Amino acid sequence: MSAPQMTSELAANMVALRTIVVREIRRFTRIWPQTLLPPAITMVLYFVIFGNLIGRQIGDMGGFSYMEYIVPGLIMMSVITNSYGNVVSSFFGSKFQRSIEELMVSPVSPHIILIGYVIGGVARGLLVGLIVTLLSLFFTHLQVHHLGLTVLVVLMTATIFSLCGFINAVFARNFDDISIIPTFVLTPLTYLGGVFYSISLLPPFWQTVSMANPVLHMVNAFRYGILGVSDISIGVAIGFMLVATIVLYFACVRLLVSGRGMRQ
Repeated sequence: MSAPQMTSELAANMVALRTIVVREIRRFTRIWPQTLLPPAITMVLYFVIFGNLIGRQIGDMGGFSYMEYIVPGLIMMSVITNSYGNVVSSFFGSKFQRSIEELMVSPVSPHIILIGYVIGGVARGLLVGLIVTLLSLFFTHLQVHHLGLTVLVVLMTATIFSLCGFINAVFARNFDDISIIPTFVLTPLTYLGGVFYSISLLPPFWQTVSMANPVLHMVNAFRYGILGVSDISIGVAIGFMLVATIVLYFACVRLLVSGRGMRQ
């Protein structure tokens, strides 16, 4: 392939990427009362009920007030659910309307299609995470212990769950299928992922079982970035997230290239 052909192909792919990303961001910002407001209200209720009311009875945890301890977990919970939800609903919608078939037969690279949807999911996850962080400042004092680590963890977590949402959307056959995983898998993993408690409070057997929960590693790495405390090794958590991102990315590309589940 000649250099001018490669340049024109790259330019076309960049236009496609920009178009997908802009469409994705416009999609969730246009309907912000459905996409950005509900998670904000839900998290305020968590802060009031768990942080203020129940937190007073529990006292300190990990050397911090209970409110300070749960804030990083609640921010991460909002990032996970929103990045996942954005991609699964958007890509399944494209599949349902058959617009994804037009993209598939165009010269656009499968990598560009995937990256476009993932950036959209990450953008919504980060925006909701930022809103929840700002709201948390009304309830507690928040200081970041390791800024670089905090940003890295939240970006990788949003990317991982955007990719998971993509896989869910590929295999979903109807709108019910896109709500099964968040309800029966994502929610239990999140609640058992050390958001509301330190796993050091659990018996040794359940501590070992909890280590198999991927959300636990993400929540603890993020908590370490903000508070400087963690129940697990940060190196292991970051390594796990890097491996998960790479494996999920190539799995998604393979699904796109194979065209599996693309026709409704």
